[in-house]
Parts: sequence; C-alpha cells; structure tokens
Amino acid sequence: MLIAGSACQRVAQHSITYNLLIRGASVVDGTGKSSFVANVLLLGDSIAVINRDTSATYSAKRTIDAKGLYLTPGFIDTHAHGDPLETPEFRNFLSMGVTTISLGQDGFSPEREDLKGWMAEVSEKRPAVNIAIFVGHNTLRMQSGIRYDSIPSEQGMATMEKLLTNALEAGCFGMTTGLEYNPGYYSDSAELNRLAKIVGSKGGLIMSHMRNEDDNKVEQSIRELLAQGKYCPVHISHLKVVYGKGENRAKEILALLDSARTQGIEVTADIYPYTASYTGIAILFPDWAKKPYDYQEVLKSRRAELATFLKNKIIQRNGPEATLIGSGPHKGKTLGQVAKDLNKPFELALMEDIGPYGADGAYFIMDEALQETFLKNDHVMVCTDGSPTMRHPRSYGTFARIIETYVMGKSLISFEEAIHKMTGLPARTIGLPDRGLIQVGHKADLLLFRPEKVKEKATYENPHQEATGFDYILVNGKVVAEQQQEIFNRAGRVLKKKQIN
Repeated sequence: MLIAGSACQRVAQHSITYNLLIRGASVVDGTGKSSFVANVLLLGDSIAVINRDTSATYSAKRTIDAKGLYLTPGFIDTHAHGDPLETPEFRNFLSMGVTTISLGQDGFSPEREDLKGWMAEVSEKRPAVNIAIFVGHNTLRMQSGIRYDSIPSEQGMATMEKLLTNALEAGCFGMTTGLEYNPGYYSDSAELNRLAKIVGSKGGLIMSHMRNEDDNKVEQSIRELLAQGKYCPVHISHLKVVYGKGENRAKEILALLDSARTQGIEVTADIYPYTASYTGIAILFPDWAKKPYDYQEVLKSRRAELATFLKNKIIQRNGPEATLIGSGPHKGKTLGQVAKDLNKPFELALMEDIGPYGADGAYFIMDEALQETFLKNDHVMVCTDGSPTMRHPRSYGTFARIIETYVMGKSLISFEEAIHKMTGLPARTIGLPDRGLIQVGHKADLLLFRPEKVKEKATYENPHQEATGFDYILVNGKVVAEQQQEIFNRAGRVLKKKQIN
C-alpha cells in the first residue's frame, strides 16, 4: 500500500531523492493498531512516503536496511524535569527513546515573565530533544505578588490571569499545578477554576500534581481537578494512591474518571512504572514547618510537636528504611541508615540534620498491583517525572522498563498498546498534531529497535545508567544515535502550541 493520492503523485515520489529510506521495517505507527511491514522515506524533517510494497525502488541519500527491526514514533514524556539551558544534551531521555519532553511541571516553570524569550534562548542552545513547555501555577503566584496569600486580591488575580494569558499566547501548551507544594497549596477551587477558564479559552490543558495523593484524600483531590475540567481538558500527573493496595482500589479510581468522561469532561493521566516516588524531603514535614514559616523558630517553639509528627509520618510511610535520600551529604542512604550513622532517632536526624529543604528522596509507598492496573487503562500514558540529575531510576529507565518488564516480561500490555501509550496518546493529549504517529506529513521523530534487546540499566543504587537497545534514534529527520553510539547532532526544537481563535 502506497500512501499517495494519484498516479501522478506516485510518479513524482519516484523522481525525488529522499534524505533517508528505511527499508522493510515492521511499522508500529503509534495508533495501537497491529504492525505492518513497509518502506518509509523521509524528506527534510518529515515522513514523505509509507509504502507497504517493499520491492518499490526509490532514490535516497542513505538507506537503512531495517528488516527484523521495529519502527516506532519517538517516545513522548508527558511529565519531565530539567533545564535545557544547563543540560541541552538530555542523554538520559534520548538513550531510552524519548524524543519529546514536557517541562514546567508540578506548578513550577522558568522564573521568567517573558517565556517567549526563554524559548528563544533554548532554541539557540539546540536541545537534543523536542521541548513542550507548560507554565506553572506556583510560579505565576510568585510572579503576580499573590505568593502565599490564601485569598488573592483582585489586583493580584488580574495580574496572574494576564501572566497566564501571555504564557499561553507565547506557545505554552497549558498550565500545571502543584497543589501539594507551596505556594500552590494555599490556592482554592475558585482561583483554580478561574484560571482554568483562561486555559480552556486558549485551547490548553491543565496538568496537575494534585493536592493530596494519600488513599483517604486522593478522590477528593481528583474531584477538585475534575471541576476545572468543566473549562478545559485536565490531566493527572503521576497517578498514584499512596498507601492504597490492590487492583480493586485502582478500579475505584478509574471508575471515578470514567464517570467524569460520561459528563463530557476530558481527563487523562500518566504514571511512571516504579513503586517509589521522588520529591523534596519537605513532603514529610507539616505545613507549619515549611515556607513561609521560619523553620528555626519552629525548632525553638514546637520542637516536641514536630518530632512526634515526623515520627508518625515516617512510620505511616512504611518506616525509615522506605525513605532513600537522593541528594545532599546523605545521598544514597536510607533515613534509617542516616539515623544509625548519627546515632539518634530517625525523626531527630530528619529534623536536625536534614530539615525540610536539605534533600530530595525516593519514597517506597506505592503498590505494584494497583499501579499496574492503572497502566492497563486506555486513558493512562507513560511519564518519567525524571531529570538528568535526579537520583531515581525513572529518570534513565522508565520507557525501557515499560518494554522490558511490562511488555516482554509480564505481558501486561501488548507492544502496540505500549507504543501507543508512549507516542500517539501523549501527542493527542498535549496537543502535538504532527508528532506521535508514523503518518505522511508527520515529523520524523523515529526509533528503530528490537523489543527484546531493550534494557533498563538504571537502579536505585546506581540510577544514572543509560538504557540500551535502540539501534537508531531520529529527531526531526536526523539520525542522532546509531548502534548505541551518539552522533553529536542535537536536533530537537522548542515546540509551541498552535493558537486557536
């Protein structure tokens, strides 16, 4: 089958010299449909021809014999972290097949009112992967002067709305919220709904690190987000149920989302395939011990109360051995090991030697059966929630793990389903109309590989090991990695949301 409209078009295609001919690949196109064998030809940065008649001849500057290899779209990470001005090479993402990442997550985006200028600077850096940027609600609160106010002034609200509008018009794909963090924690539903109306008017998406992911609070948090879904599509970042157990609990959450869809709300979610989360150690501390409060004053006036709170919190979160310190002088050790080294109770080590802003950590608080049930759902896609520097294997291993463990190992989902969750589904969710699928006219972000060869190398002990197994990685039509060897040709772009009138 030749993807062309007429005999004249077919003749014209055979008279062109293409940049690259990928011959005889098994194409998994990102739609979730079964694979098919075809020749795929690239012209410039785009896919020009897809021909199931592999005996057809073409003129091309280069040919890759892809017999025995699968050709898929490049993976799209819906929730990533990192600074493209500092680490534009993004080797951690590229090595596991990620060709597009979404930044500005958890309510925090670059602290620049002029995001258009930031985008221009990133473009000049020539990042190795494509970058879709969201504007962060927490950042907007700080820039508007609302900061930690629980009830914004009308002037502050108007300023925040203007900043949001400017960011969306500059090309941001929507807004993210981080309601478990300050200052987003201080916002109420009225404020969030008001901002959602602006996001919706610009055709954007709200991605949310919800207010509380604990088992007894997660449904309330989801409903708060679904209320914003009356005005724009909404997306749950790194869906999880902290302390929740089992397949049935996951099905209860998914039923809540299904019910919202029957009411016309567009809601999706992403997950990372690990049972440990990762964030700042402040997540363990009570609100009254975090900014804008003075921590040193808290230590003086509420010391015993804080120690009791932290002890109970850590016990509730599976004990001190379930918190793995990821940065600072104690990185690589569990909180239990730190306490032993310091010869003091773990709550005092946390309170006196680490503090709310002294480290990041991995927290083993999730249930595998529950998370796997989420992964199988049609509306759930894949993210890393990782960065080049984060000490969590998800930063370097997520997408390889999906293939190695959940497709090839456990057969939890089919290969075609997995590719759809990592390409076509996130492209449609974010709003990338010319990426995420192998179709004529789409940008040529592509991978060639054998699924059985893909390996996750990252571990909790050594998280910065690059994934292996991708024979060819292409970004915008250019081969950037070949046979496990990186070609120093950063070909990513800053992507911008197309504005609606």
